[in-house]
Amino acid sequence: MLRFAENVQSPSAATTGKSLALLGTGLVGSAFLARLSRLHADGAAKNLRLVHAANSRRCISDRAGLAPANARTRLDDGECQQIEAVGTALPASGIIVDATASEDVAAWHPRWLAAGFSVVTANKAGTGGELARYRAIQAHASRYGDAATVGAGLPLLRSLRELRAGGDRILGLAGVLSGSLAWLFNHYDGMRPFSVLVREARQRGYTEPDPRLDLSGQDVKRKLLILARNAGHSLDAEAVTVESLLPEALVRAAADEVDAALAALDEPLRERFREAHRIGRCPRFVARLDREGRARIGLESLLPEDPLASGSGCDNRLAIWSDRYSDGPLVIQGPGAGAEVTAAALLDDVFRLAKTAD
Repeated sequence: MLRFAENVQSPSAATTGKSLALLGTGLVGSAFLARLSRLHADGAAKNLRLVHAANSRRCISDRAGLAPANARTRLDDGECQQIEAVGTALPASGIIVDATASEDVAAWHPRWLAAGFSVVTANKAGTGGELARYRAIQAHASRYGDAATVGAGLPLLRSLRELRAGGDRILGLAGVLSGSLAWLFNHYDGMRPFSVLVREARQRGYTEPDPRLDLSGQDVKRKLLILARNAGHSLDAEAVTVESLLPEALVRAAADEVDAALAALDEPLRERFREAHRIGRCPRFVARLDREGRARIGLESLLPEDPLASGSGCDNRLAIWSDRYSDGPLVIQGPGAGAEVTAAALLDDVFRLAKTAD
């Protein structure tokens, strides 16, 4: 049973402001707490009050407010985490911030929305998972902040929605949607082993702790599903064709064997790089949706002048063809990975929803 701190006040007596619950205190969640703490110090977030914080093991709650700067440390002495308790920790119309990648947490998004809460998320399993869940979330779209799910806050979803609201049909999409894979192929020259780059990307926080989620294309698949659904195509997950980069040895590896098994990537990707280089092209991991709604993801050899071949670092790039952009696509580009930009996108949505609810 969830217990509040002794100095907890009733909802009517609590300090005025919009109440937040943060789920997940990993890289993104910790960056969110640090950013919220800085904004509190600057007086820019005085209307936002953190009342609940949780990781996969423990949680702490106080409706009078938790200090974001030490919330993560205090979790060590918190209660055992029960996701069912999140709703009781928040007053009505509070905002739940999902900074996890948990399927179990994403399954609660529709229930929280139906109960009157707002949800802000970087978790792609919400609208990039089951189609039924996406539709249930869409029924409460005005209280759902999902800018951080694709492009770490780049105006990708907003652009699609605004184009459609203005009467445009989305005729096609193509993008480099993984900041980690963008970084890997922007830096890969066929000389240094690809496995070395994967380890470096993981150390920088660009990949998931298990980089197979990135290399398999499953992370990109969820992003493409989110984009496709917002472009007007109600795709089931099974409708997306995915070319995984994972060799069989890496697929079969146990969690503690992944690092050693990364070497299985080196020869196949060296050969793919050489094939592309011989014809003056560069390999990029690309997601595509055509006007018939067919979706596919995989490694492509692009001409250097292709808009998806440019960029640097972890840049995401999305090309959008629509009625008004039929001859040449609208191209949106910018940083698409990293805890700081993702946390900033979460807070942008929190501010937007807090303002809308006031």
